Amino acid sequence: MKKSYYLFNPGRLSRKDNTLKFVPVDKDGNEGQAKYLPIEGIKNLYCFGALDANSAMYNFLGKNQIPVHFFDYYEHYTGSFMPKDYLLSGKVLIEQTKHYTRPKLRMEIAQKFIEGAAANMLRNLKYYQGRGRNLEQHIGQIERYKEEKQQAKNISELMGWEGNMHLVYYDAFEEIIPNFEMGNRTKRPPSNEVNALISFCNMMCYTLCLDQIYHTQLNPTISYLHEPGFRRYSLALDISEVFKPILVDRLIFTLLNKNILSEKDFDKKLNSCLLNDSGRKKVLKAWEERLDQTIKHRKLNKSVSYKHLVKLEVYKLIKHIMKIEEYKPFKAWW
Repeated sequence: MKKSYYLFNPGRLSRKDNTLKFVPVDKDGNEGQAKYLPIEGIKNLYCFGALDANSAMYNFLGKNQIPVHFFDYYEHYTGSFMPKDYLLSGKVLIEQTKHYTRPKLRMEIAQKFIEGAAANMLRNLKYYQGRGRNLEQHIGQIERYKEEKQQAKNISELMGWEGNMHLVYYDAFEEIIPNFEMGNRTKRPPSNEVNALISFCNMMCYTLCLDQIYHTQLNPTISYLHEPGFRRYSLALDISEVFKPILVDRLIFTLLNKNILSEKDFDKKLNSCLLNDSGRKKVLKAWEERLDQTIKHRKLNKSVSYKHLVKLEVYKLIKHIMKIEEYKPFKAWW
């Protein structure tokens, strides 16, 4: 079974037959113990340090359909090496483009993404409201925003409503995670433990969505809620909006409320807070375990993993743009 591998240290990546050889290198150029990764067992590579590899190496990775995702010093996602598209469909690409260029069609899809995100945020808040947290005001405000967003006349106005909902939602985190202060949402760099976790896990959710899109006929650069731009796969940003409350936020609540993470798992410097090596390993272990968890799917009447839910969402979007079935965003029921 293929799995993701995480490379935390700078190092050199080379090929030895059908095996990848990774040699970590410290700041003085000293080499550490080599790691050998069988190519047939690799699904993705995540690089949190500088990676020294030549074009032949990337050609080998491309032929074996292995994406490589890169993160900078502040643990921000900076880009991906994606193998050549192998599931391209002219018909899907034409319809996907048509739904972007026609404002009404684009707005319909963008509204659906916000609808799914709002429903999943509310599900989280109502869960903790039922466990004694004082979240009634937050819930009421988001429900009002959820209705009022229907008045948005264009994507810019819709993004404004989305931003308002997130402000209220993040304000509720201090009730949900009483032992950690979040304050304002800060990204570059994160200012405290909660912001550091949100940034890190959001990027993991983004790359998950990108990976699932890549295995379908959709083009990841043509999006509907987020504006397509240079050097980013904006459709993954769209899909991740639906799943961040379920995959990211619930994971953060668990990690902090159950004391799986503590202040020792973060490095604090002037105006910044980042996960250290021990923190990243704990988060990624919990992340992989969460993706492998299964739920009983109501429509399919079988158990599916959280990871598979994302792929199903992408296929639902394909059916919508191909006029097979109207897209209905995923909404958690538990």
